[in-house]
Amino acid sequence: MLALSDKKTVMAFGTFDFFHAGHENYLKQAKELGHSLVVVVARDSTVKKVKSAPPLWNEKRRLKEVSECAFVDKAILGEKDDKYRVIKKFMPQILALGYDQFAFTYGLEQLLIKEKIPAEIVRLKPFKEESFKSSILKKSATLASKQPVKKLRKCTKKSANK
Repeated sequence: MLALSDKKTVMAFGTFDFFHAGHENYLKQAKELGHSLVVVVARDSTVKKVKSAPPLWNEKRRLKEVSECAFVDKAILGEKDDKYRVIKKFMPQILALGYDQFAFTYGLEQLLIKEKIPAEIVRLKPFKEESFKSSILKKSATLASKQPVKKLRKCTKKSANK
């Protein structure tokens, strides 16, 4: 059993559009860093701003998909105005970033110092990035009508316990 001091909160971030095995692996790696995993799902407006296109799935659906993953203890939508407010609110000990995640990450170290948040930033390893990258999967899985086909994999409470 973990001692109270070992109960680290990990925070992960992402769009999680078209939830797939790469996302599942990212969340699994993040969960392995601590006791509790809080996942911040990007708002539709943020996705459109950062990626110059709206997500295929709206924020409510993406939040639901992430919430259903057994590695996730709490999933929340990101803030619309202050992108770092969730970090200040939850005060995680670890910030888990994806290997290709750069939006809003450049000022993280300065924010942690300024706000006196003793968090470690950990960059996680890719999972078959040549196959499981959202941009690749969305292109191959979108039908002519622009409707996404069923997702390739789902991290449920049952599948994560295996």
